[in-house]
Amino acid sequence: MIQLDHITWNVSGRTILEGVTVAIPANTYAVLMGSTGCGKTTLLEILCGLRQPTSGRVSLDGVDVTDLEPRERGIGYVPQDLALFPGLRVREQIGFAPKLRGMAPEELNQRVNRLSEQFGIAHLLDRLPDMLSGGEKQRVALARALAARPKLLLLDEPLSALDESMRAEAVSLLQRVQQEHSLTVLHVTHSSSEAAALGTLHLRMVAGRLEVESKG
Repeated sequence: MIQLDHITWNVSGRTILEGVTVAIPANTYAVLMGSTGCGKTTLLEILCGLRQPTSGRVSLDGVDVTDLEPRERGIGYVPQDLALFPGLRVREQIGFAPKLRGMAPEELNQRVNRLSEQFGIAHLLDRLPDMLSGGEKQRVALARALAARPKLLLLDEPLSALDESMRAEAVSLLQRVQQEHSLTVLHVTHSSSEAAALGTLHLRMVAGRLEVESKG
């Protein structure tokens, strides 16, 4: 469960987020919409610990994580640009977080292989990012985000680089991943059709405040 209590974020005298309060139940697929620059990405970065709120509290499964480092929060994050490491092959991308946490090589190899099979990228394990298509990069980024077995997955416009012919397949993939991994997902999008297909909880950011539009 995600609980945000009166999250405010100010920068250079401007208030970007103002008193954001919301509860997202466990295993919910929540979608967040809003105009460009309204604070959606900032909210994701506060959730995963990349930004510190000016005030307010972030709780995950009843634990206050407001002051915890990103790696201590148990969150998978896929930013809009996917942020793949340019010098690492796909197998190294997927295994990055578990290896950093000291996972034994045999177990690490098994996890990488299992995720690469699930995402249909096993044949890409020895490729570098610049040898991948947009859809392949998206799958690698998702597999990397899940490699550390997070309970919460944050997605910032994850399908924006895909053309229409690939989006339906990507939506199905996200639905399957959420269900198979029992994830709580917060997915930022500008696409109303994407939101309708995926979201069981619909949120909108308006003037720095969060509104609940509907629950599925």
